[in-house]
Amino acid sequence: MSSISWSATSAAQIPAERGPWLGVAHGAGAGALWGLVFLAPQVAGTFSPLQLTIGRYFCYGAIAAALLAPRWRSLIASLSWQQWLRLSGLAFAGNTLYYVLLSTAVQTGGIAMTSLVIGFLPVAVTIVGSRDRGAVPLGRLFPSLALCVAGSLCIGWQALAGPTVGSAASRMVGLFCAVGAMMSWTIYAVCNARSLSRLQQVSAHEWNLLTGIVTGAQSLALIPLALLLETKQHGPAEWGRYVIVSAGVAVLASIAGNSLWNRMSRLLPLTLVGQMILFETLFALSYGFLWDHRLPALLEIGALTCVILSVLSCLAAHRRR
Repeated sequence: MSSISWSATSAAQIPAERGPWLGVAHGAGAGALWGLVFLAPQVAGTFSPLQLTIGRYFCYGAIAAALLAPRWRSLIASLSWQQWLRLSGLAFAGNTLYYVLLSTAVQTGGIAMTSLVIGFLPVAVTIVGSRDRGAVPLGRLFPSLALCVAGSLCIGWQALAGPTVGSAASRMVGLFCAVGAMMSWTIYAVCNARSLSRLQQVSAHEWNLLTGIVTGAQSLALIPLALLLETKQHGPAEWGRYVIVSAGVAVLASIAGNSLWNRMSRLLPLTLVGQMILFETLFALSYGFLWDHRLPALLEIGALTCVILSVLSCLAAHRRR
């Protein structure tokens, strides 16, 4: 993976007719890997969201540092302090804060409710991206946005009709955390895409690894707080599961998934980037069905159909342009 180089110049050399489809393929791959993070809090449910965040991003930072070691000096010289500051903000909004809120939402409100709220991310990112110069007008994107909202409402209605998770107060906490996670990641998606469009000297893969190093440093700063709030005792088997889950999510979601996402961000406009987040919802729901050992209900099938049609209609709007 460390041999991958994806500069803005190489991205520009891709034929115009292949760019959108290649970008969608990268977005789908990122969504398939990111969907796994919805399962992690359930698999390692005895650990707090703060502990899960520290484990995942400590592994992310350690692996990123090892992969970047051969080029570390040259990368430091190529980045300004403003870019390091931007990296710190992106790492906090898109990784540290987002995953704490997401894990809390899953553990207190359930996967379905969390998937519903996160499912509105494409709408938020697309609306913001529509203000960029040369962006597809919102009117052309209305069918795609309407399908996205319809899919999220189907998920929400099914979640309300199904068995409730925890008390009403617990579900309310989960809802607020899910909304906070959506807002945090919207900021990350927009700012990260714009940062990548201005980068020339750093590849998308290297930018991802640099973000991992900064996120790993932030996770270390959270350790004293986690020790202060620790109330449960964990056995060897639970710690073993924790390490496996943390390392697995770090490699699959943070290293591989983020790398695919950054490449996609250089191939697609921001109004189409937003729609790619729907793949995360699609795969998160699919993994949830496997975890629960059940088939999707009728409303959930409708939601999945809306997700697929939303992406295709958004892509069609950009191709017409």
